[in-house]
Amino acid sequence: MTLLADLLSSIFDRRYRTFLPGSSDNRPMEELTAALLGASGEVSGSTIARIILDRYETAEEDEKLSFFRHLAEDMAVSPQDLRAALETYEKGQTKTSYETLVRAAEPRRQELIRRLNQVPDATRSLVAMRADLLRFSKEDDALQALNVDFGHLFASWFNRGFLVLRPINWESPANILEKIIEYEAVHAIDSWDDLRRRLQPADRRCFAFFHPTMPDEPLIFVEVALTKGVPSSIQGLLSEEREHIEAEDANTAVFYSISNCQKGLAGISFGNSLIKQVAADLSLELPGLKTFVTLSPIPGFRNWIDKNELGPLPDDPKQLKALAAHYLIAAKRRNGLPLDPVARFHLGNGAQVYQVHADADLSDKGQQQSAGVMVNYLYNLSKVSQNHERFATSHEIAASSDIKSLSAAAEKTLNRSPTDGQPAL
Repeated sequence: MTLLADLLSSIFDRRYRTFLPGSSDNRPMEELTAALLGASGEVSGSTIARIILDRYETAEEDEKLSFFRHLAEDMAVSPQDLRAALETYEKGQTKTSYETLVRAAEPRRQELIRRLNQVPDATRSLVAMRADLLRFSKEDDALQALNVDFGHLFASWFNRGFLVLRPINWESPANILEKIIEYEAVHAIDSWDDLRRRLQPADRRCFAFFHPTMPDEPLIFVEVALTKGVPSSIQGLLSEEREHIEAEDANTAVFYSISNCQKGLAGISFGNSLIKQVAADLSLELPGLKTFVTLSPIPGFRNWIDKNELGPLPDDPKQLKALAAHYLIAAKRRNGLPLDPVARFHLGNGAQVYQVHADADLSDKGQQQSAGVMVNYLYNLSKVSQNHERFATSHEIAASSDIKSLSAAAEKTLNRSPTDGQPAL
């Protein structure tokens, strides 16, 4: 057995020594990608994939861009092959004609990405690779098409069936806690003490989605406060001096921060599943919870005021709230969706615009983006599916009667003529 093992090892070394990790393979990336697509053996394919990923990781910016251009231009769909395959398929829909059509319609770079993903920790590397691609592709049609292929594959690899929901608490591993601090995108975590105040008390929760191939990298996480009643201020919610309660005494779960962690997974939807799963789990754990809301920023509000020349901010908090309510349900993009990105996210999930609060975020960021106004989106678990369907099919926005009344009051004011001393849209 020893002689046989030595013989096999010798054959392997001679045949694949060029591709062994750590060996000097100076072939251009174009040759390596062709070799990977042509590899028939699992060992040789994995070895070449590892070399490509390692080479990319240490590449300079211009080298990365050159690699993406190779994938975008040299491995795109061939119109000639596609037309020929379609003509054959139209003549007779057989197994062979269908397989030929599918192969012609799929760019070779998709198969390349799949083969790159066959080595350990490759998924993490490919997510980082797409983060680079997103930077390069902002105004480049060919690279944007390549990004579509990455997104198509990632949507399958990171679908809900593969995701694992894990609670994050003060006893979680330090490397996970460090990433919660790093990735917090809504309300910055200033210190370990600040993090402890968000995780350790009985009336606080945090949950994150993980993928089996990236067990130490959260994909998205949500911070939850368990309260009595609906909160109206983020500073009050996070204050050191706030009154702590037992979890069993809470009647409201507040999703006050939702942060995506991986830039390379932009456009892959996790938030919808995360909120609904957390709400369902908390309902089972704490039957006393009756209300599920967010306390969310309104990041486009101040820019909308300035762009429409609506004048100085109203001194009256009620007028400011009315203006915010009107922005949330009446300010639209050309496609009919809400102008505000956070509103699009929560309304797309089936939530309802519930309440708005002035002086709710006193931070510099809150003042600059939202004029200090925050909004509660209500997740009524019995109505989220209905709200989602109406929003998806007709862009109908679910809103409370208070929000509708405030918006109507703002619209009446904004439509007055300039001689009345009020701005007009």
